[in-house]
Amino acid sequence: MSSLTLNGVTVNFPFPPYNCQKDYMSKVIECLQRKVNGVLESPTGTGKTLCLLCATLAWREHFKDTISARKIAEKLGGEEMFPNTPLSSWGTAATDGDTPTYYTDVPKIIYASRTHTQLAQVISELKNTSYRPKVCVLGSREQLCINQEVMRQESNHVKVHMCRAKVSTRSCIYYNNVEEKSTDRELVDSILDVEDLVKFGNKQRACPYYLSRSLKQQANVIFMPYNYLLDPKSRRAHNIELKGAVVIFDEAHNVEKTCEESTSFDLTPYDVASAINAVDRLLVEQAKDVSHEDFNADSLNSGLKVELDTIAKIKQILLDLEAAIDSYDVPSDKGITKPGIFIYELLERAHLTYNSKTAVCEALEQISGYLAGQPGIFLNTSGLQKLADIIQLVFCGEPSEKDRLQQMQSNTAHFKVHIHRDTNYHKKKSTDVWASSSSSSKKQGNILSYWCFSPGFSMQDLVNQGVRCIILTSGTLSPLSSFTSEMRIEFPVTLENGHVIERDQIFVSIIDRGPDGVHLSSAFDRRFIPENMASLGNTVANLSRVVPHGLLVFFPSFPLMEKTLDFWRAKGHADRIETIKPMFVEPKGKGTFNEVIDGYYNKVNDPASKGGSFFAVCRGKASEGLDFANTFGRGVIITGLPFPPKMDPKVILKMQFLDEMSRTKTGLKYLSGQQWYKQQAFRAVNQAIGRVIRHKEDFGAIFLCDQRFKGSDAQAQLPLWVRPYVRLYDCFGNVVRDVSQFFRVAQKMRPVVEKRAAAERCGTVCLPDTQASGFTSCSSYQSSHTQKAKALDAHLPSLKRRKLNEYTGADGMARICVEYECDVQESQRRPANLLDALERGDHCSGEDNDTVMGAKVNRLSTLSLQYDKRMDDELRGGKRKIKLVKQPKISQSEDVCEEGKASRTKTFLSEMKKSLSQVNFDCIVQALQTYKKTDNLDVLLTETVVLAGDANTHSLLRGIYQFVRPHHKKRFDENCQELTGQGCGYKPDHSLAKDMKKANTLHGDRQTVAGLTSSSGKSTCSQLNTQQLNRGGQHLNQQGLKEPQTGTAPKSDVHATFLADVKQALGAEKSAQLFQAIYSYKKTDNYENVVTIVVSLFTERDEDIHLLIRFGMFIRPHHKEQYKHMLEALTGQSFSAADVPAVNEHQQRDASSSQTLKAQSKISSFFSSRQNK
Repeated sequence: MSSLTLNGVTVNFPFPPYNCQKDYMSKVIECLQRKVNGVLESPTGTGKTLCLLCATLAWREHFKDTISARKIAEKLGGEEMFPNTPLSSWGTAATDGDTPTYYTDVPKIIYASRTHTQLAQVISELKNTSYRPKVCVLGSREQLCINQEVMRQESNHVKVHMCRAKVSTRSCIYYNNVEEKSTDRELVDSILDVEDLVKFGNKQRACPYYLSRSLKQQANVIFMPYNYLLDPKSRRAHNIELKGAVVIFDEAHNVEKTCEESTSFDLTPYDVASAINAVDRLLVEQAKDVSHEDFNADSLNSGLKVELDTIAKIKQILLDLEAAIDSYDVPSDKGITKPGIFIYELLERAHLTYNSKTAVCEALEQISGYLAGQPGIFLNTSGLQKLADIIQLVFCGEPSEKDRLQQMQSNTAHFKVHIHRDTNYHKKKSTDVWASSSSSSKKQGNILSYWCFSPGFSMQDLVNQGVRCIILTSGTLSPLSSFTSEMRIEFPVTLENGHVIERDQIFVSIIDRGPDGVHLSSAFDRRFIPENMASLGNTVANLSRVVPHGLLVFFPSFPLMEKTLDFWRAKGHADRIETIKPMFVEPKGKGTFNEVIDGYYNKVNDPASKGGSFFAVCRGKASEGLDFANTFGRGVIITGLPFPPKMDPKVILKMQFLDEMSRTKTGLKYLSGQQWYKQQAFRAVNQAIGRVIRHKEDFGAIFLCDQRFKGSDAQAQLPLWVRPYVRLYDCFGNVVRDVSQFFRVAQKMRPVVEKRAAAERCGTVCLPDTQASGFTSCSSYQSSHTQKAKALDAHLPSLKRRKLNEYTGADGMARICVEYECDVQESQRRPANLLDALERGDHCSGEDNDTVMGAKVNRLSTLSLQYDKRMDDELRGGKRKIKLVKQPKISQSEDVCEEGKASRTKTFLSEMKKSLSQVNFDCIVQALQTYKKTDNLDVLLTETVVLAGDANTHSLLRGIYQFVRPHHKKRFDENCQELTGQGCGYKPDHSLAKDMKKANTLHGDRQTVAGLTSSSGKSTCSQLNTQQLNRGGQHLNQQGLKEPQTGTAPKSDVHATFLADVKQALGAEKSAQLFQAIYSYKKTDNYENVVTIVVSLFTERDEDIHLLIRFGMFIRPHHKEQYKHMLEALTGQSFSAADVPAVNEHQQRDASSSQTLKAQSKISSFFSSRQNK
């Protein structure tokens, strides 16, 4: 435990604090001592919560000490008790000057955060300190009630009324034990969160809800969600006393929105109709009692303390209110807007005024309570409750007759009335038999909206309650000036804190154009342009290669994300990303969010994968409350600026309101409508940025992929800790180069613990990637960061996390089937070999099998998580057909050759399918697919072991030999020899790739393994175009075979062949760009410029990576070392100093094509999430 003194206050801290933590605690203590408000921003990962708790509680203890010092001084009459320590040195800064103070005057601390989940984390931090104050956490009945009869009720307000009824009649056994258990030392002396309180209540059979209310009386620190504090209704319901209290809003970036929403309402036709239905029901019931022969005054209204004529008046008020709202002829596309004070005029037409408000509210409460307590059919009384809340909100205060107008103007100064059509009326028709009495159930009605447009209304209300000070703090409050001006109260103390990280832990780049040079923008006029979406897809795909582990991609909105992903699926961008980092997409609803985020965490944790990518929206669940620490968030891509929807009536009116205030208010600084509009976008961006770099040893990259971030105004809106590191790139190649270097250095300096492999495999023939799918983790291991990241909103108690490892089949069949079904489809091209033909055949089989009809969509890992039905279909015996497609005719000889191969493949697969069970057949087919993708022979050897167990299937094992790539033929043959006692007929020339065999056939005495050389000085063929050979195209130069003058292929021929390959791969325009870069490099020796262009051109597509390696032939010797490091960062391969020159000159092109193919395969495998399956 460390101790330090700040502003005269001794603070005990769990460890020696960083400078930024000292600065933060000093500002907190300054607010408390001076009794002034403060806005404090400190990035996530700087220990903000811990600092806030320690500083506040240390000041509170100091406050008590100064009271003690005063009392001692009074008793001693000016004498010193401790001569060496005069009482004056104890200080009086904490107390209020010369004002007499008592121990009861020590301020309470009210600590508010957004959700109970966040509060639980705060309470957990408090337990790590040396301070042990008396604490209390407030919650709703929904979270704290343990009476099963109450909790079975569907409606929350029915639960409230039933609870109150049971309490008033003392018929709740849990409530009856509260008084006895409220003094229990286990309760009073412990620091308990909501979950702990419920456990204690169940153990002691005492109501946690009323226990928390009793604890509140003696608590030094009261924790609550901040809507309890900002909503006047909740504040009254929980009887929160604010006078003299210190109010802290943690995670305050949402306070503005909560302030406005807590004092706004939308009264729909359905609300009014349900209220009329409820009153009708009560009137009919009471009328029957009146007409009964045995009627007497005592039996009438038993349990209901409202006269019959009062009930009738309430119904009339409701009917008049409905008529008043519907009397306005509202255009269907827009509504009618009135000043805030118009609400009084409208409600007066329904006889609702300051004079009648009390009687009406009491009657509504009585009726709601009575109906909620009635047995039988559930009756919706939410409309009655809503009307009562509206009356309390609109008619707040108790002004005299002469001050009434001034009070009304003050109440409504920050509001607008908006009447608009109910477009969802057909979805909300009541099923109650009494609904026919309401005209709103028969026709479309109007919605009455009363919207608050200034969070200052709620903040000023808190100040008026007499609080000592208000502290707003969060990781993302920037820009502070606009934030404070919105709050309409003074904030003399402000802080924009730095981060605890070093320069080498953060990489921030503004990418204004993609690899293809197209400008990136999410502006309304560009967001759906195909070129823009394609360029963004290329950008994300390329960045997913160089960012290790977890990558977060944030879109401005759900519609934009959905449309962009649809485009990427159609155009192949999603395939490229999925191959490297399986994609997980944030769902709109909360129901499947847990399942998707679990899949992402499991994929990133999987030692056999290259990580995952999580696609989410700004202001969504993932951008707000989740912790993507360490490998879960190594990079975050912001794809655009998330401006609010400009045509939304609320947004339009908000901007108009601010513009009006700016023009009319003198002395007060208001944001303009446009400034607020921009502020909302950047506040959401800053919140999304804050998902990465979560602690002192973390590191990550931030990519701002929108050209509008280039402006200095835009960059000024970013958090202070980000701004110094922002780099603007003109060319995408530089980004790839620099970020590769950044992660290479960061991972060396701060190595993370290797991801643990599974403790055991799920079955004997399970693929090595059984955990890689993200569906079933065989290991129970999970890091503390994972657990912290999985903490979800406690306001959803019914949301159950579904375990992803519950589908563990005896032999891993479920996982194999799912992974096989979700395999990524290759781009449409003719198969180049047997493995290509096999894969194409598999993808064509979707036409014949319903389970694969949606394969295009289901390739995305998010959707593949929901695989139960498909798994059941497989286990019930659903078969997958494999078709082999014939190759398009290139030439007659080529066609005959390919047809022969296809025929042999088809015959072999047919034979294997007859001989094996469906499960084993599918496993082997999947193994072949995996081998095709990853070039990992171990996968194939593992799965084909099953063929060695039976002598009848040995021939099938040897038949697999035809699918094995040349550089693996020898090893497979040896494995087959060991397992079955008979090899596959391996010969040395089997290790040569197809183009090498052709080269040998055409030029038998040429040595193709080490490059085209001739020791005897005989003529040598010029370099062959391996790309054309692989595609079956024309492979000889038009001039025929050249006779070089030396025994080695001329360097110019090597260059010419490479440039021809480049032109074929990139096209004329991009090739010209490359040729110009080479020419410029030759003249200027500017390595940076040439590498920038080369990386940009050759990393756009996976299949062009080999060209990047071959380009080394143009790199001069003094730059080769740099080029080598860059290749290592991009490909994951190791290169010796001699590799680059060797690759550059005469080896690369005509060196073993199998070596080229193998290198390409390794690179592709490095960029694939299925590596080492």
